[in-house]
Amino acid sequence: MRTTTVDEAVAGIGDGASLMVGGFMGVGTPERLIDELVRQGRRALTLIANDTAMPGVGVGKLIAAKAVRKVIASHIGLNPQTQAQMIAGEIEVELVPQGTLIERIRAAGHGLGGVLTPTGVGTVVEQGKRKLEVDGREYLLETALHADFALVQAFLADYLGNLTYVLTARNFNPVIAMAAATVIVDAEHVVPVGMIPPDQVMTPAPLVDFLVART
Repeated sequence: MRTTTVDEAVAGIGDGASLMVGGFMGVGTPERLIDELVRQGRRALTLIANDTAMPGVGVGKLIAAKAVRKVIASHIGLNPQTQAQMIAGEIEVELVPQGTLIERIRAAGHGLGGVLTPTGVGTVVEQGKRKLEVDGREYLLETALHADFALVQAFLADYLGNLTYVLTARNFNPVIAMAAATVIVDAEHVVPVGMIPPDQVMTPAPLVDFLVART
């Protein structure tokens, strides 16, 4: 794990990269990293997140900047800019049921090829997917979902990279930290090693590649 600045951390994310971003309607989203992606003018990103937040909030800033080529999310209903870009053919949107989305990410983090779920059987969700029968019930095979980068927001980090979260800001953050090739963390507070009790560590240091220093 290396401590770095926000501009250096984002400089390693190239155009066309796939990003998993923590947050639920902007809560628990690493805003400094998102702002820096917009400032550096990234393009053609694949965004994997629970949602696209709202205009001017969280990953909604990436949508507004037209930095995203494809979105994989559970809903886009509160961001009219995402909807407008989708209708105009400027952005590809893959909608995934929320539970299925997080399970696909979790599967990647645990080294699994995918998960079996009954969600979507008999609907448009099953189009183009394998169906398997287990004990007389049909399931869809949903493949694991990986990313080049995970952008994580934590409440506390120590200088080894151990992380903890607070309340609902935890949401997808611990899971995406396991499913990406490179994990970049922005924490609200960075504390000396030993300040976070071991049983309160929610994301252990070996998963973290870069920790953005507070200035």
